[in-house]
Amino acid sequence: MENQQSQKQGELQAFISKIKDIDTAMFSTVEPDGTIRSRPMRHMTVEEDGTIWFFTGYQSGKTHEIKQDSHVNLSYAQPSNNLYVSVSGHAQVLRDQQKINELWNPAMKAWFPEGKDDPNIGLIKVTIDQAEYWDSPNSAVVHLYGMVKAAITGEPAHPGENKKINL
Repeated sequence: MENQQSQKQGELQAFISKIKDIDTAMFSTVEPDGTIRSRPMRHMTVEEDGTIWFFTGYQSGKTHEIKQDSHVNLSYAQPSNNLYVSVSGHAQVLRDQQKINELWNPAMKAWFPEGKDDPNIGLIKVTIDQAEYWDSPNSAVVHLYGMVKAAITGEPAHPGENKKINL
């Protein structure tokens, strides 16, 4: 059991290392009629337990959607490195002044002109249920080798790593 827990922790840390330098995610919520709505958002931090934090307008469409259905998806992409990540989880909308102070960045004044004490400032906390990533070497030679090998052997090409993590 301990070995399995250690393996999950290692997988989680590998996942975090993949998204920590990607600033923007497509953040998807579910509207009351079931429509999935996505918008770009900058995450502020990814904690060691996999919790992902975002600043948000407390009275925004996405916060109302999260309060009705907490299921969210985050999609990260770094095409220059052939890295793509999908995160499924649950979100909470919070007003936690201590966490706001901890995560605050002066650039956030563009969205919250009154700073950390802006009456419309809020946080979204995403707890990951499942994550999946596709990470391929970005070398054209490696891709070409994989395609030629697949053509010769009749086996499908495996251009990189694909991993699903359940938390």
